[in-house]
Amino acid sequence: MIFDIIKKRRSIFPVQYNDTPIAKADIQKILDAANWAPSHKKTEPWRFKVLQGDKKVELGEFLSNTYIDITEKPKQVKSKKLIENPKKAAAIIAICMQRDPLESVPEWEEVAAVAMAVQNMWLCATEMGIGSYWSSPGLIKYMDEFFDLNEGEKCLGFFYMGYFDGEHPEAIRKPIQDKVEWL
Repeated sequence: MIFDIIKKRRSIFPVQYNDTPIAKADIQKILDAANWAPSHKKTEPWRFKVLQGDKKVELGEFLSNTYIDITEKPKQVKSKKLIENPKKAAAIIAICMQRDPLESVPEWEEVAAVAMAVQNMWLCATEMGIGSYWSSPGLIKYMDEFFDLNEGEKCLGFFYMGYFDGEHPEAIRKPIQDKVEWL
């Protein structure tokens, strides 16, 4: 049931992933789920770049080197984490948004459409037993130096994915009644 999957969806971080690879067909299914997100005026602004193998290693090195270059007093722990997290993931999907050249809708609506696409991916991955995590480090503003982005395209983050041992952790939410006003 969809409600059970929604409640089960959690951030599963790269440090929790095991070495089990994700089949290309499974990644494709997750991307197909993203493609069914709603978008105002059907702009379908989501764009994805799938990284596996050596490209993940290159991403980690790029993120770490960029962090060191732009930070006055870089921390070795953070630099190492930027290198290691991509290696631990079975796959990484760069989450990008292609701005409608006609600007027929406000930009925030296109960002929201991409976020809904990512939620679809996350729910699909959860159902498939694949852990995932949306990371949006400040370094994403430099991704045009790593990826060949189209004009009007920007990176919004990375969707790390990997199989993990155990179950999705339980979570607690405050009651919805505390967040709703009936008028």
